[in-house]
Amino acid sequence: MGKVIVVTSGKGGVGKTTSTAALGAALAQNGAKVVVVDFDVGLRNLDLVMGAERRVVYDLVNVIQGEAKLTQALIRDKRVETLFLLPASQTRDKDNLTPEGVEKVITALKNAFDWVICDSPAGIERGATLAMRHADVAIVVTNPEVSSVRDSDRIIGLLDSKTLKAENGETMEKHLLLTRYDSARAERGDMLKVDDVLEILSIPLLGIIPESMDVLRASNVGSPVTLADGRSAPAIAYFEAARRLNGEALPVVIPGDKRGLFGKLFGRRAA
Repeated sequence: MGKVIVVTSGKGGVGKTTSTAALGAALAQNGAKVVVVDFDVGLRNLDLVMGAERRVVYDLVNVIQGEAKLTQALIRDKRVETLFLLPASQTRDKDNLTPEGVEKVITALKNAFDWVICDSPAGIERGATLAMRHADVAIVVTNPEVSSVRDSDRIIGLLDSKTLKAENGETMEKHLLLTRYDSARAERGDMLKVDDVLEILSIPLLGIIPESMDVLRASNVGSPVTLADGRSAPAIAYFEAARRLNGEALPVVIPGDKRGLFGKLFGRRAA
């Protein structure tokens, strides 16, 4: 039985879809069978980042409404054979997602894959709550900005109240992925420091992705950054985050700094 991860954020534009693609590819590059699922019905960006936009025939809504089988909608990546995409619909709205339909699809995917990574729409609307409902683990993506961190705090509240785990009295495992981090700007006070973000959100740190043009360049050519250039700084950060998801006790190093945060931050008990 596979593990379901929801990649979520309070506000848009923080790198959630980029992170879904990069983590999914990183796990698959290490041999796991992975499917990334786009829950952002109406916008549909994950297929672009994965370089599969021209191969979309059926989507998540088609499967939920019985217009296609799950196997017809899944798109196998051409570069990593254990990596698959289930795209969202670009022409319908989030009301086409039903709780029963989502449960059926997620259950089928859990039986077929090691990792089911759901790219949630930003915010607290219906699509976001459906994406997180069946998750075993949540990754909260945030930028080191006050508004982004504040909105992430709202998402953490939803994860603790609106998921199946919460309804069953269980604790949702939550991790923080801090994206677009620039140590020099943080030192100048132009953005929050890592310690400040962790102090506010109080969830374990999965990784820090440095601000880099490599991320934009990879997205523009339709490739997860871990596939586009595995030696780039953001790719290495995503590979290490994927290893932490697999249970490895790797220290988190602040980009541009040699300080390891192991024990102090990553080892912090999940909220």
